[in-house]
Amino acid sequence: MTDTIPVFVNERRVLIPRGGTAAMAAQQLDAAFAAGGASVTLTDARGLPVPPDAVLATGAILRVAVSARRASG
Repeated sequence: MTDTIPVFVNERRVLIPRGGTAAMAAQQLDAAFAAGGASVTLTDARGLPVPPDAVLATGAILRVAVSARRASG
């Protein structure tokens, strides 16, 4: 058994640790998510919201959308 699993973020295959989260996968693809400076939305393949702390399964598909707009407040 391997310690990493493949998941897909915006059609790109990335490897995350088994038990890894959506945030971990997004950080490998999108530096804006890691920096936290932009508004980021995570969704699954169907377009439903995925919380950053959601644990992913092998073959999960995520979409990461980054907005230059700042969150109000």
